[in-house]
Amino acid sequence: MFKNINLLVTFECAARHQSYSLAAAELCISQAAVSQQMRLLEQQLGQRLFVRAGRNMQLTRAGETLLEHTGPALTRIGQGINCLRQEELAGELSISSTQAFNTLWLMPRLQEFANLYPQIRIRLHSSASFEDLQHARIDLAIRFGTQVEQHTPSALACEYFGASPVLPICSAKLTQSLPLNTPADLLATWLVSLAQPGAYDWPSWFEAQQVTGYVDHPHWTYVDSTDMALSAVASGHGVTLAVPYLCRRQLDSGELVIPFKLPHPNPVKRYLVYDPNSARLARLQAFMTWLKAQDI
Repeated sequence: MFKNINLLVTFECAARHQSYSLAAAELCISQAAVSQQMRLLEQQLGQRLFVRAGRNMQLTRAGETLLEHTGPALTRIGQGINCLRQEELAGELSISSTQAFNTLWLMPRLQEFANLYPQIRIRLHSSASFEDLQHARIDLAIRFGTQVEQHTPSALACEYFGASPVLPICSAKLTQSLPLNTPADLLATWLVSLAQPGAYDWPSWFEAQQVTGYVDHPHWTYVDSTDMALSAVASGHGVTLAVPYLCRRQLDSGELVIPFKLPHPNPVKRYLVYDPNSARLARLQAFMTWLKAQDI
C-alpha cells in the first residue's frame, strides 16, 4: 500500500490546476515544496507525471492514469471525513458576493433570513473577483455573469439559479426634463458605466438597438460598482444599465424608471458556488433554499 498519501494530495491539486504555483497557493505551501514532492512521487513510481508546457505543467499519460484514480479516491475519502465532522445548523456561514448585491439586495432582506434561522451567524464579504473559496475561508459565493462556470474549479458545485435582464435605468426627474422617445435619445444625457463592465457594456446595448454615434458620446461617468451607478442616476445624473431587482423598491415607488424595456443582449446569470462536501452543508442548504425562494 502506498504510504505517503500527502504526495497524492499534492499531485491531485497540481494536476487539477496544471500549475505548481496555484497548487502551492491552495495547499498553503511553497512552490518549491510542491516541486520537491512531485519529484519524490515520480521517483517512487518510476514514472514521469508532469512535463512543462509554457507556464503550465501538463500531465503525461502516466500522470493522467494516476489522476483518473486518485481524484475520485480523494473525493471519496473527503466525503467520508466530512460525514464524521458535519457541523450542526447553528454557527457561522461565510458568504461572498458583489458589493451591489450585498448592499442593495441582500442586506435589506437579511432580517427575514435571520427571523427564520436566528442560530446562523452570517459573515458577509464583498468581492467582484473569482476568489479561492478555500483560501479565503468562504462557504458560499453568489456569482453573476457569463463566465462563472468556466472560472469555477471542478471540485466545487456551481449551481445555476436563474437569470435577469439588464435594462437602462434613470430617475423619473430626468425623464420629465429630457424627452426619451427612442434609444438614441439617451445620447443627450450622461451615460453611467462600470469601469469594467464586462459583458454588460453600453456599446453592446446601443448596437443591439441599432443606435449609432455612441462612440463619440462626450458625457461618460465611470464607477466601480453598480450600487454607485444607481446612486448617481437616482440623483438625476444620467442613465445606467442594471438588473431591476437591485433597485426594485425605487422602481416600485416611481423614483427610478426604465425608459426603454429593451434588454441588453446578455442577461445576468446567477450561480451558487460552494463545496458540496462542506462540513457546513446544513447551513448552506438553509440559506440557498431561502435565497432561491426569493423574487429576484
